[in-house]
Amino acid sequence: MDAVRAVALSGYEDRQLVKDFLAASLAKSQPEKLIFESCFDNFFNVEGLGGQNALSANQIATPAEHLSAPLTQMLLSGSGGGLSLAFREAALGAGIKDIQYPQQRGIYIQKLLQILGLNGLNEDIQNQAAQGSAESAALAKSLESMRDDLMRLARDLIDRQLDLYASKRSEEMLERQLNFTNLSTLEERDLIRIQVIIQKMVKRLKDRYSRRPKAARRGQLDLKRTMRKNIVYGGVPFDPKWKSKKIDRPEVVVLCDVSRSVSNVVRFLLLILYSLNEVISKIRSFAFCTNLVEVSSFFEKYPVHEAISKILSGDGLSIVLRKTDYGRSFTDFREQHSDCLSKKTTVIILGDARSNFGEPRTDILRFISERCKRLIWLNPEAPLRWGSGDSEMKKYIPYCTLARECSTLHHLESVVGSLLRSR
Repeated sequence: MDAVRAVALSGYEDRQLVKDFLAASLAKSQPEKLIFESCFDNFFNVEGLGGQNALSANQIATPAEHLSAPLTQMLLSGSGGGLSLAFREAALGAGIKDIQYPQQRGIYIQKLLQILGLNGLNEDIQNQAAQGSAESAALAKSLESMRDDLMRLARDLIDRQLDLYASKRSEEMLERQLNFTNLSTLEERDLIRIQVIIQKMVKRLKDRYSRRPKAARRGQLDLKRTMRKNIVYGGVPFDPKWKSKKIDRPEVVVLCDVSRSVSNVVRFLLLILYSLNEVISKIRSFAFCTNLVEVSSFFEKYPVHEAISKILSGDGLSIVLRKTDYGRSFTDFREQHSDCLSKKTTVIILGDARSNFGEPRTDILRFISERCKRLIWLNPEAPLRWGSGDSEMKKYIPYCTLARECSTLHHLESVVGSLLRSR
């Protein structure tokens, strides 16, 4: 409403004045100002829409003989206003504001040009070319040039509509696609977009689990609390109490297989966990391949992205990055770091359980499971591959509270969400 009143004061004669008035009433921050600049220029872009500037240079004086199409007559008459009006009516008739995805661009261009009368223009061009005279050939060539300009204007208009109405939908579609894309197949150009998706995911999880729940006023009756609270009323339940879920801030110990086949999933799991410092009480991190080392200190010394890159490359670590050995890695954890286990600890193991036919040491996994609150195993391979070849996954499953495939961002969000929903 502020914008409507502002434009009522500015009028429509001065384009820059309208832009200034709208900017003052709509854009409240620097990011909004950048969005406003782009949106205003796209929405009020009238140059070339009517086509008079682009098409008038090609117009020639010629009799209207054998030229029956209204679009042909309009082009040759140099009627910029009439062509502009016809172009706008054709755009409305084609419903270009309903465009949702870039893949629909060709369909809407064809609809717009057909409503405008492109078929009649094509027939006139063919008729002139068939006459065989030099004048007819020149006229056909001029009409072809005008048609090319008209098609370019139609493409430009559709592209502007995409920028205005469909860019958000395209972003959302791409994000949905990346959410369900196997992380091991991501290309370098997808990583920046993945970071943005993870930021949104972390924000959702923080918003959901960092707030203290309000006292419930309805739900399942807590009979014991109600009886105790209402003793003062002689047992009459004037003040009912309801059962509620207690959400604790979990303590997490995460063991990550940093071999090449799992590295992308490790990168994003650590990024999510260390971004959730507001809702996770404590995190201790360990990386393993041939042996196991603690890497928690890296997240205290370096920013999260830099710390993860150093861990995956082994830079500054005493880790041996040769054949993966789950048995030796579990032994290292029990001998050196078992003191971090308690009944408040959730242990997350991220790995494909492929130990190159070495000793799996399931006895140590049972030891870990007995001394922690929960043991979650995340495997980037599909369940159909568990137990095949050198995979020891089926031997490890009996000692896990939860064992899940974890190869996409959707899987990661689901697992981290279930971790934070502890009662």
